[in-house]
Amino acid sequence: MTGAPAFILLDIDGTTTPVDLVFQVLFPDARARVLAFLEAHGAETEVVRDLVALRDAHARDAAEGHTPPTWDSSPASAAAYARWLMDQDRKLTALKSLQGRIWAEGYALGRLRGQVYDDVPPALSRWTAAGRSVAIFSSGSVLAQKLLFAHSDHGDLTPFLSGYFDTTTGPKGDAVSYRRIASALAEPPSSGLFVSDVVGELDAARAAGLATALVVRTPPGPVGHGYRTIATFDDLP
Repeated sequence: MTGAPAFILLDIDGTTTPVDLVFQVLFPDARARVLAFLEAHGAETEVVRDLVALRDAHARDAAEGHTPPTWDSSPASAAAYARWLMDQDRKLTALKSLQGRIWAEGYALGRLRGQVYDDVPPALSRWTAAGRSVAIFSSGSVLAQKLLFAHSDHGDLTPFLSGYFDTTTGPKGDAVSYRRIASALAEPPSSGLFVSDVVGELDAARAAGLATALVVRTPPGPVGHGYRTIATFDDLP
């Protein structure tokens, strides 16, 4: 890429947002509330869709020799399987969707609040003022992404964001996912910049043709990767 990027694609955990929010606040919240949520909302159409996908994933896990909790279609068994997946940090789309629905209640009730690093809001403002599109690519569901930025500790940041992409687009370690995102943003991959704290994701984005930057919020970070390294978004024009 020559010159400034036409679009900037951002990871969330460790890039825009402290990882502690996810692992110490959001994940424990979903784990603690998944059973009550399913008991209250398990008959709703979108939740039923998540449960069907979870049931199918459970069958695959069992067929592959894993030992998930028993599935009997009850809220308790679905919640137990969801917790089992959370314990393994599985990037299953249905699980991420279900977590997002639980968090939506938490944000609405004021129980939860999104967090971003202090350099993120001014960077979003600077980039959009320069005419660049800014989008998010995270393993968390699109709903969870929107909730985090709409209820951030720096206010509603969603007006700065033009797109949200999750695992329904494809794995973050697959170059095809980044090509799909560029297409959805109506830009060639070569006009984009992807920023993440995960080298494997940067490998995939670079293979797709995007420029890349590795953000290291807490030194020393990975070594031997060959990527441009930044400490904050202030390091990006």
